[in-house]
Amino acid sequence: MPELPEVETTRQSLAPRIAGARVTGVRLGKPLRWPLGCDPADLVDRTVGDATRRGKYLWLPLTGGGLLMHLGMSGSLAFREGVPVEPSAHDHFDLHTTQGTLRLTDPRRFGAVVWSAALDQDPALKLLSGLGVEPFDPAFTGAYLHAATARPT
Repeated sequence: MPELPEVETTRQSLAPRIAGARVTGVRLGKPLRWPLGCDPADLVDRTVGDATRRGKYLWLPLTGGGLLMHLGMSGSLAFREGVPVEPSAHDHFDLHTTQGTLRLTDPRRFGAVVWSAALDQDPALKLLSGLGVEPFDPAFTGAYLHAATARPT
């Protein structure tokens, strides 16, 4: 399963390259773990903001909401500038933009791309609400870790 450092590295590699782009099209392949949650055409002409990470999820803000992405057990995200390469059997989501194409490739299809109006609204809220404190959050202290891992008495 892609671990948090891999997800953060993915975010760092694509965030500056896609920020500010305008969505020009969306291609869906075989269904992933959850449905997109909107008509793909509704994403066209939205502007991409600064990608962030929460746990193993990536949040790609778009005008008026955003896409919450999870790589599942075997997925990967890649951003390619220029003309997109024809999708293969394991390429399940393409976000075409004025700056290039963001593609989710997932041989096992446990990954997900879900539209949410905001991080504090469902479905993002439901998916993220059970996550603990981020490792570099100031709230992640020795006392927090001890309490979180202590056996109930």
